[in-house]
Amino acid sequence: MIGRKAMARISPLFLVVLSLGFFFATYNLVTMTIHNRATGTLVVDESHHRLLSDPIIEMPENVRKPKNAKLPFHIALTATDAPYSKWQCRIMYYWYKKKKDLPGSEMGGFTRILHSGSPDNLMEEIPTFVVDPLPAGLDRGYIVLNRPWAFVQWLEKATIEEEYILMAEPDHIFIKPLPNLAHGDYPAAYPFFYIKPVQNEKIIRKFYPEEYGPVTNVDPIGNSPVIIKRELLEKIAPTWMNVSLRMKDDPETDKVFGWVLEMYAYAVASALHGVQHILQKDFMLQPPWDLETAKKFIIHYTYGCDYNLKGELTYGTIGEWRFDKRSYLRGPPPRNLSLPPPGVPESVVTLVKMVNEATANLPRWDTQ
Repeated sequence: MIGRKAMARISPLFLVVLSLGFFFATYNLVTMTIHNRATGTLVVDESHHRLLSDPIIEMPENVRKPKNAKLPFHIALTATDAPYSKWQCRIMYYWYKKKKDLPGSEMGGFTRILHSGSPDNLMEEIPTFVVDPLPAGLDRGYIVLNRPWAFVQWLEKATIEEEYILMAEPDHIFIKPLPNLAHGDYPAAYPFFYIKPVQNEKIIRKFYPEEYGPVTNVDPIGNSPVIIKRELLEKIAPTWMNVSLRMKDDPETDKVFGWVLEMYAYAVASALHGVQHILQKDFMLQPPWDLETAKKFIIHYTYGCDYNLKGELTYGTIGEWRFDKRSYLRGPPPRNLSLPPPGVPESVVTLVKMVNEATANLPRWDTQ
């Protein structure tokens, strides 16, 4: 009886507290959902590479990867037969082979899509699929326009075993085994700080009309690095090619987008097909701006790295120490490049060490 009286006295207060708890929990959940919808960004748990929430559509459970299930992806990069492209491809393929079978990797096969129209002397060293370049003059000196056309041909003609594809580039180096970061029909992509669809809405609307939705549907990405389902890429690639050519034909777009025009074209083409990417900041790093390689998967050495002997960055001015891929347009860099001076970020040191290891182990390095 005493126990029942105590329960009778406590229950109303307990119920009030419980109700308030549910109210605040619900309020916070709704507020967070509204905020996520407003930002239009897919949220990623970078420590476990899981999609936490999708602000547009609730992520279906059936697209989540079961534990211990492997979803291999095929690595594909486009290339030319120029010496500048060849030496980068050789280094890239060397590190692919070193990381492919390590724990945590879901890296599958590899293809260099050679859009020079004829075989070259790397056919036996690197798995290669030869495709045709664009008709003469159509790229107007912007050779990257061949990239979407190369993917269209490869997807139509090649036999690809993997369900997913990683679109990569010759100046990528795998620094650790790469898992499949995509989630079903949600490809994974790296967000580039200089791809700004919202700030360029006037131009974007020429190719992405208002009836397709807000300009925030166009992700701040390029085509690489992207891990995507093969069937999605088969749909996007022809549109990507057509949008690239249309952008190049438009003087205003060509002037404003410049060397990243083809990247914008991929982002627009994806949005036209209703494809939204998971933005993975840990996908890649870009020295000298990114200082550390921890938690990253790929080094992209597109920028020159210039430093004085104090280890201070002198970007825009040739440094007392430098590594810039464009210094080697006509042939490969020499073996055993000098390491950066003390004080230079770890990312740059790692890059040079990895280049040196590859060149030391690749045969006929100075003659290819």
